[in-house]
Amino acid sequence: MAMIFFGGSRDVFELPPPAIERIGTIVAQEHGVLIGDAPGADAEMQGLLAGYNYEHVGVFHAGVEPRNNLGDWAAYHIPPPAGAHGFAVHAAKDREMAHGADFGLMVWDGASPGTCLNILRLAAIGSPCVVYDMMRGTAATVHHIQDWRAMLHHAGDEVRRAVAARVSEDERFALSN
Repeated sequence: MAMIFFGGSRDVFELPPPAIERIGTIVAQEHGVLIGDAPGADAEMQGLLAGYNYEHVGVFHAGVEPRNNLGDWAAYHIPPPAGAHGFAVHAAKDREMAHGADFGLMVWDGASPGTCLNILRLAAIGSPCVVYDMMRGTAATVHHIQDWRAMLHHAGDEVRRAVAARVSEDERFALSN
């Protein structure tokens, strides 16, 4: 059973039909799903998985309790580093899911630096990630850092600056190679 990191932008409240179909295929093949607890794409994907009564799901959360766990699945608390604020609160949980994944499936609004970083994390360890880019209406698979750079090239300067500000030293090292 492959482990697949599902994620996406908090501003996505409707999954594209190809992503819904892909999730149905993943369920039919009984792969494991690692997913966060955020509103938006995470909650939409959780709702879809719960509708299937799918059991092979782990919900990762940084808070004491998950914000969303729509299928009452196993929950994994990944506490943030001491003093973490904003995006940094959830970064450790996201890194944990990326490291446990064989593949990724991301629904990106074309602007979320967090989703963009999760795609980078997967590329850095050689885990392919199917990305549904809602802004451009495209789907592509990111296999390597070069693919991620090409994806980021289409994002605006603000997104690139936000990603650069949030990248960890390990992630920065992966980008330099």
